[in-house]
Amino acid sequence: MGKVKYVLLDCDNTLCKSERLAFEACAELTNEVLEKHSIDARYDVDSLLEDFVGHNFRNMLLGLQKKHSFSMPQDEVDDYVDRELGKVIEKLSEKCEECSGVTPQLEWAKAQGYPMSVVSTSAKPRVVASLIKTDLLRFFPEQHVYSAATSLKPPSSKPDPAIYLHACRELGVRPEDCVTVEDSKSGATAAMRAGIPLIAYVGVYREEEGERKMHEMAKKLTEECKATAVMYDWSEFQECLAKVEAAGSA
Repeated sequence: MGKVKYVLLDCDNTLCKSERLAFEACAELTNEVLEKHSIDARYDVDSLLEDFVGHNFRNMLLGLQKKHSFSMPQDEVDDYVDRELGKVIEKLSEKCEECSGVTPQLEWAKAQGYPMSVVSTSAKPRVVASLIKTDLLRFFPEQHVYSAATSLKPPSSKPDPAIYLHACRELGVRPEDCVTVEDSKSGATAAMRAGIPLIAYVGVYREEEGERKMHEMAKKLTEECKATAVMYDWSEFQECLAKVEAAGSA
């Protein structure tokens, strides 16, 4: 491979600590859907994260229907997706923070001439809201922020690799010449299926769930999703990137 030609970055819980905030915003709507369809189950933020981390709300609604054996008409799904997006954007615009240590590493990558793009499952307005609040949007041309929920017709969601393949086509680069950073199994699986070398970022799990969860995810993303390197802290980004470039040249 030599030098990586494009750095593709997940957003939620990779660049920005946005996942829990977003799930806080959608938990109420999730329970409203279940009550409306006479389903006894209810979710809080932690149980939603356990079942649906890495998924956008549209895909979450599909998962809820499958898990609890009910069906929603498409116009109802679309209405809830629109409502959820508004709630999430409001919360992210108020409270979102960057993952610890991101800014210095993106500044380094930019200075070294690595072009960068964001490739997310989440709706683009939500991603942009997170990047604006954390002052990270300055590292990415807005047209290079890609969303499985809004950039694709029809919408998709990781672990489907479609959004990664779309981003590579738009950027004019081969998947194998890129690297991506992902925190979740769904995102890492999408990268693996697209043929993009992966750096697994697990530092956010230490902050939110502790050392045990962090090491569990490191093992899972390495064994199941073939991560080339594991990044426990953003300060390790340069070392992990060098490992990817060395592996590609072997």
